Amino acid sequence: MAVKIRLARAGAKKAPFYRIVAADSRSPRDGRFIEILGRYNPRTEPSTIELDVERADAWLEKGAQMTETVAKLYAAAKNPEAAAPEKAPKLSKKAKAKAEAEAEAAASATEEAEEAPAEEPAEAESAEAE
Repeated sequence: MAVKIRLARAGAKKAPFYRIVAADSRSPRDGRFIEILGRYNPRTEPSTIELDVERADAWLEKGAQMTETVAKLYAAAKNPEAAAPEKAPKLSKKAKAKAEAEAEAAASATEEAEEAPAEEPAEAESAEAE
C-alpha cells in the first residue's frame, strides 16, 4: 500500500481549508484517509499551518511520500520563523497591458518634468536681457 501525505479539501464553497492527511494513494482526494496530521488555512493572513511534525516524520520513515505542496508546508511548519508560502498575484493580459501603459506614462511624465526646468531658465534669461 503506497501512502501519500497530501491535502484533503474541507470547508464551504469558495471558502476552503485543508486537512493534511496520510492516505492510500489510490483513494480519492477528499475520500478515505488513514490519519489526520494537521490543518492548513490559506484564507487567514498570514496562512495558518498546524502540523504534527513528529507524526509526519513517523510516516516518512515508513515510506510515505509527500506531495509538493505538503512538502512546502512541512518545511514552513518545521521552521516557524520562516514565512508561510505566499501566492504571487496572477495578472490577466489586460491587467498586464494596463500596468505597462501606466508605467510608460509615468516614465514619460518624469522625462518631461526633467526637460521642462532646463528650458524655463533660458526663457527667463532672454526676458531679463530685453
